[in-house]
Amino acid sequence: MYFQTVRSIFDRVDSSVTRLMARYGVTLLRIGLGVVFLWFGALKLIPGLSPAEDLVRHTIYFVDADLFLPVLAIWEMAIGIGLLIGRYLRITLLLLFLQMGGTALPLLLLPEVVWTEFPFGLTLEGQYIIKNLVITGSAIVIGGTVRGGYMVSEPAGEPASDGLLQTAGAEST
Repeated sequence: MYFQTVRSIFDRVDSSVTRLMARYGVTLLRIGLGVVFLWFGALKLIPGLSPAEDLVRHTIYFVDADLFLPVLAIWEMAIGIGLLIGRYLRITLLLLFLQMGGTALPLLLLPEVVWTEFPFGLTLEGQYIIKNLVITGSAIVIGGTVRGGYMVSEPAGEPASDGLLQTAGAEST
């Protein structure tokens, strides 16, 4: 009896927390990514302030870095602003995915800078690049909402569906 009561309380609390996460999670994810892009982009506008500046300079050695860095900064800030305001998400996410391709270039062009021991030993720069997998995954989740998709929480006791991201008008699977 005691364990059933505890389990019932846990299930109610868990259900409430899950509903809150489903309701606000994508918005918080979008805002968080927006802050990161706006902040990191703004750092690139001030020479010597961005920790990624040297990495960018060495990766795009075929372009004048003094011209490229402000363009990259504005590009990242545009992504940040788009994510923060939550409008024009298709173009914002397109810019983000294009930028993510560029951030992966050091893995190929500067292996000595990103690997201490291939394939598992990463330098700090390598970790900085690999974390973009999380940014890419987050952008994909946000992209799932541009046509009215939203997160849903499963009713207590129901098996989890293949994914909790629902499209407006679609039935839960």
